[in-house]
Amino acid sequence: MDIFNLHKFRKRIVAVVVILAILMSLICLRLVYVQVINGGYLQMKATEQWTRDLPVSAERGTIKDRNGAALAISYTTYDVYVRGREVKDVNNTSTVLSETLGLDYMKTFEKVSNVNISEVLIKMQVEKETAIKIYNSGLSGVYLSESNSRYYPYGNLMTQLIGFTTIDNVGQAGLEAYYNDILKGVPGYSLVQSDLQGKQIYNSLTSYVPSVAGFNIEMTIDVNIQLAVERTLEKLMIEQKAKGATAIVMDPNTGEILALSSKPSFDLNDVPRDDVGALMEMMKNQAIVSVYEPGSTFKILTMASAISAGVAHLTDHFYCPGYNIVDGQKIKCWKSVGHGSEDLTDGLCNSCNTVFTTLALRMGLDRMYEYFEKFGLGKKTGIDFLGESGGIIMDKDNVQNVDLARMGFGQAIAVTPLQLITAIAACVNGGKLLKPYMVSKIYSDDGLILEENSPTVIDQVISKEVSDIINDMLEETVSKAGKYTFLEGYEIGGKTGTTQKYEDGKIAGTYVSSFIGTYPASSPEYIVLIVVDEPGTGAYYGSVVASPYAKEIFADIIQQKNIQPDDPKYVPLERNIEMPNLVGKSLTDACVELKKLGLNFEIQGDGGFIIEQLPPPKTLLYKGQYVYLITNST
Repeated sequence: MDIFNLHKFRKRIVAVVVILAILMSLICLRLVYVQVINGGYLQMKATEQWTRDLPVSAERGTIKDRNGAALAISYTTYDVYVRGREVKDVNNTSTVLSETLGLDYMKTFEKVSNVNISEVLIKMQVEKETAIKIYNSGLSGVYLSESNSRYYPYGNLMTQLIGFTTIDNVGQAGLEAYYNDILKGVPGYSLVQSDLQGKQIYNSLTSYVPSVAGFNIEMTIDVNIQLAVERTLEKLMIEQKAKGATAIVMDPNTGEILALSSKPSFDLNDVPRDDVGALMEMMKNQAIVSVYEPGSTFKILTMASAISAGVAHLTDHFYCPGYNIVDGQKIKCWKSVGHGSEDLTDGLCNSCNTVFTTLALRMGLDRMYEYFEKFGLGKKTGIDFLGESGGIIMDKDNVQNVDLARMGFGQAIAVTPLQLITAIAACVNGGKLLKPYMVSKIYSDDGLILEENSPTVIDQVISKEVSDIINDMLEETVSKAGKYTFLEGYEIGGKTGTTQKYEDGKIAGTYVSSFIGTYPASSPEYIVLIVVDEPGTGAYYGSVVASPYAKEIFADIIQQKNIQPDDPKYVPLERNIEMPNLVGKSLTDACVELKKLGLNFEIQGDGGFIIEQLPPPKTLLYKGQYVYLITNST
């Protein structure tokens, strides 16, 4: 071989070696990619091919009240699956499953006979007794997976507040939805090996990854107070034929919600899902998401603001002729003949619109809006709940004097019940605006505390001295027949409210009636708000439609807590006057008859004849007690 050919041969060898080296390098790189970089993914895909898994649902966390009473719990149920390739007798399996589970046979047959899917879900949340029947039937290809179902021990208690879950345990409304990620836990699964056809390889390796239970929630709610509120609202709905009713009980010194309810409601264990629109309407938590003109209960805020700002004093005197003229418009007082001469306290006790239009105008636009801001009006309270409304306040630049005057007595402004009770709590607790809350603690079964809430002071709105004045006024407002007479022997403060509803900017002829009360009046530990939407009996004043039911709630709380009378020397008034039947009589004759009996009275309407009275005839009353006369319209 000559030198030239030898050189060419060597070049070919080098080329071959280089090509082989490149190929080997590519193969090595591919191996590194497959085994190191992409190894985990490919191993997972391989595992999916030769294993079959069934989910193991996590136990959803428990929701409890402040005393440990369970409001929402989970219990074990089972999901039924079928692996079509393992079913030996399709007809028999379909028959047993459809009859045992109450399913359509043909739909069940379609699922059982489907061999193109590794496994198919037949039914979720099967009760234990039914699951045992299926297990004992010995059907091949049928599997049970442990699951959980939700149960609400108190049924329709706090329907809108607690909410509910979907069939696969996902929070759909209320706290169940707001805290879903915390309550739901982490699901587990069980794995079995299978052959190329997807059939389980018996006696093969199996593995089990347990689920992790969700966190539990402890609420500020006191279930005993809540039950009292629910009973009272159900009674109110029947007696007043109302479209709806809402009640809140709060600790004004902490912002804790002790009870909250809206009616109508439904049993959380039997959610009416047939009409989604109607369900969503019933699920609205009216206390938090719906706004209304508060009417005279708002006068508490105007009074506190005016005294705090120094534009009103206890020595001030006013004259009410039954109306006030502002910007050329006549603003009527609810008492058409007027209250005459009255001082500042009389103004609140009489709920005189004329006094409060005067106070609002004294405050002026800038100062009035400054106090709106301090009391948290026009913005959300920040409570832990979905869909909270911030209320409605007119744009300051668009407010005329007549608008400002109406705001003074609770018109031309809209609030949620939660906003109102939170703001008024600041008027009676020493002046502190507190953030309301209803979840006190989030914790695991082993004691790990994920979150713990405590009172949060947002602002010092008024001084303690002004707050004390407001408390004295509120007690005097409800003590028309004498001290301790609103709830005999106990020191209650409060204020009623009544406002007309509007539709499309026009008066609708329907009303919202309300009452807000405190106990004990001098240093409140409980504050109760009741709002009644469209009472339907003809009566609509808060003193008739809402106040008596707040009284029942206070009486229940006092009985539950075993609170003794505030005045140990108090002697219950003797009830020895029988209420006469005044319906059909003229207003003049009715008033004369009541005065002879020593009874006080309030008149609703401006007609000349009585069409309804409260209380009903033959009720035993004490001397000086107030009764209510409802007249026909003129």
